[in-house]
Amino acid sequence: MIAGADVSGDPEGPPLPLSQLIDLTTTGRRTGRARRIEIVLHNFEGRLYISGMPNPARARAWLLNLASDPRLTIHLKGSVVADLTGSARVIADESERRAVFASVVKVWRGQEIETMNRHSPLIEVTLADRG
Repeated sequence: MIAGADVSGDPEGPPLPLSQLIDLTTTGRRTGRARRIEIVLHNFEGRLYISGMPNPARARAWLLNLASDPRLTIHLKGSVVADLTGSARVIADESERRAVFASVVKVWRGQEIETMNRHSPLIEVTLADRG
């Protein structure tokens, strides 16, 4: 299980994989409407991160939405299917970003830590209490 969260509905259920495709729902910062995209969720030692591919010429709407309203829903659609609510923390500190991207590049082969550190969005997800 991730950080003690029972995401499968079964306390003995499967843990989340290291990385998986998910859908992410944020609230539009201008419209207030739900915005849903497909993106990768990373699970490193029970901490959840979402990042994107490096692109210096592109502002990510989902990241701007989360900066305005950190509430989100993660829609798991792999071996575990569930909708999880939580909040995002945009990671801006370079040393923290570098440490997370050191793990990301191990699962996203062909990427470089420094390029991702400079040009990729990065958030940490905290799941809401499901108790």
